[in-house]
Amino acid sequence: MAKVKTTFFCQNCGAQFAKWQGQCTSCKEWNTIAEEIIQKAAPKSWNPEEKPTKRVAKPQRISEISNATELRLNTQDEELNRVLGGGLVPGSLTLLGGEPGIGKSTLMLQIALKLPYKTLYVSGEESAQQIKMRAERIVPKAENCFILTETKTQNIFRHIADMEPDIVVIDSIQTLQTDVIESTSGSISQIRECTSELIKFAKETDTPVVLIGHITKDGNIAGPKILEHMVDTVLQFEGDRNHVYRILRAHKNRFGSTNELGIYEMQGSGLREVSNPSEILISKNDEDLSGTAIAATLEGMRPLMIEIQALVSTAVYGTPQRSATGYNAKRLNMILAVLEKRAGFKLGAKDVFLNITGGITVDDPAIDLAVVAAVLSSNIDVAIDKSLCFAAEVGLAGEVRPVTRVEQRILEAEKLGFGSIVISKYCKLPKQDYTINIIKVAKVHDVVRHLFV
Repeated sequence: MAKVKTTFFCQNCGAQFAKWQGQCTSCKEWNTIAEEIIQKAAPKSWNPEEKPTKRVAKPQRISEISNATELRLNTQDEELNRVLGGGLVPGSLTLLGGEPGIGKSTLMLQIALKLPYKTLYVSGEESAQQIKMRAERIVPKAENCFILTETKTQNIFRHIADMEPDIVVIDSIQTLQTDVIESTSGSISQIRECTSELIKFAKETDTPVVLIGHITKDGNIAGPKILEHMVDTVLQFEGDRNHVYRILRAHKNRFGSTNELGIYEMQGSGLREVSNPSEILISKNDEDLSGTAIAATLEGMRPLMIEIQALVSTAVYGTPQRSATGYNAKRLNMILAVLEKRAGFKLGAKDVFLNITGGITVDDPAIDLAVVAAVLSSNIDVAIDKSLCFAAEVGLAGEVRPVTRVEQRILEAEKLGFGSIVISKYCKLPKQDYTINIIKVAKVHDVVRHLFV
């Protein structure tokens, strides 16, 4: 009988050590190193009924490799298709992570019920009766979805070999365990080995596999970091459980862009796709409120109109507060310094609070000018015209800088009925007749003069 080997893994970052120690030298966390049993076994095929075949790869000239575009499976969900880059690629592994209770299982079950392909939904967390109750609430009748409550990979592959599904959904990867490794489910070794077996199955059968993953208290996907390197796509499901809107982002995508964004609304019957995000990001109030400005931003290929809210008040305590929600706090401090130095506004002794409505986070520098307008509007308590929007970056010298793809921003503002848009004077626009009024400014002074004088 072979000698049982043990090794030590950090449960936080997945680093491996020869012996136990109190602190992980990789992530600097304390008391996260645990001993795990590793038992070497003969390599197994994903199908227990057939022997693994060894495929020999041959070197090819790059000019001889076919450049045919990969086929994609339509998920019947426009938001998910956009984030994935057009749909699920056969033989790919997609990892979906998010906070507990955010709706990961609901999203994947909803897609599995609507797919026209034969789908196997493997759950290691819920019973078949629980999944049935949720499925009846989302899609009452579904003929192509099969539910399997199992955690051992060998049994899962046996059922896969019998039914030959087109798509496999695993909920979740932390609940799976294999006979090759003698350790508890959710450990570093089990996650790595189970994912390796699923990759072998996906690549050999061209079957797309979707894994649902847990996250740690820091917001990172639980398990070894190598898990994110092994899979083809890493999706993050974000949002606040107290709000109805959820955001789907791609942190890694071998088959498309990572800049795309999907927005869902949580309802009693499941998650509704929000095809026009501007409808939820702009408030519909009729009152003229100061400190509010509309910015034209981009998320991937999708233009969005978002509402920026600012509140400027006299500081009660000695040190003024600077708080930003959905916006970079350091960039807010930079913009306030520009207004103080270049525009002459005395904001050093005032509290400034900034919020982007809808609960989303935006990194686009094109919303700088809208932040400036919202802060100045709240400072002098004068409302900005609701038919006005902004799309420009603000530099340290107080200049208004051009942004990329300004034509798309203008067309989106025009489509939503805005009367005017403020952009940089240095933007190069094609000779096209716009129904929207385009206001070009060069410095922050020009914006102040146009809005409040």
